[in-house]
Amino acid sequence: MARSHHRKKHKEHVRQFRHSHDMAESPAAKSKAANIIMIVGALAGFAIGYFASEGVILWMTVGLLVGAAGGYWVGKRVDEGK
Repeated sequence: MARSHHRKKHKEHVRQFRHSHDMAESPAAKSKAANIIMIVGALAGFAIGYFASEGVILWMTVGLLVGAAGGYWVGKRVDEGK
């Protein structure tokens, strides 16, 4: 049966691998903030379009697109600040 307490070098190697693996994922983490803020902006734009136009599909769609574009822009600014 394997005794892991005798394998200290192996544990150190695993710690180094986890650290290098975490650093490799940082660009993916940056894109997630922009996507989340874009979705929130799109929902807010849709809601504003719905209440402002009393349910007209054209203006709800315009609000959705403008909100998504604004949210994406704000999200990219937030990601650049990280």
